[in-house]
Amino acid sequence: MKLLVATDKPFAKVAVDGIRKETEAAGYELVLLEKYTEKNQLLNAVKDVNAIIIRSDNIDAEVLEAAKNLKIVVRAGAGYDNVDLDAATAHHVCVMNTPGQNANAVAELVMGLMIYAVRNLYNGTSGAELMGKKLGIHAYGNVGRNVARIAKGIGMDIYAYDAFCPEEVM
Repeated sequence: MKLLVATDKPFAKVAVDGIRKETEAAGYELVLLEKYTEKNQLLNAVKDVNAIIIRSDNIDAEVLEAAKNLKIVVRAGAGYDNVDLDAATAHHVCVMNTPGQNANAVAELVMGLMIYAVRNLYNGTSGAELMGKKLGIHAYGNVGRNVARIAKGIGMDIYAYDAFCPEEVM
């Protein structure tokens, strides 16, 4: 089995090392296509692979047509809007994502942007503090829960809503 890690924005070294370790332990071949700039590079790389791990790279009908042996596309991160699901289904290719994988990083970015905004750092005027402020979170999934955890840690009052989240989690 041949696994391709294809990304124009490389994974962290520790992630690639982990993928390499698991791939080699299973007796599979790992191929890296990092920092590619042309779609033709991806089209050539997928020709004989069985599996692909991507980030935000586009896997469209043309890529799926070129990947004659492909069985699975794994999107590292939440969502899979960059994969043509209809074309994948037509080619009998399973598509998976990894929800929650980067939830903490996204939550930290949210908090950083909140601090940036409340301090008016974008225009240099004086700002405020987040402690004691109320934070409304619409969608209490992996990212929402991580934002709430961090916000509670700096003294914010949290109000969350999620139509699909069980009440005991809220």
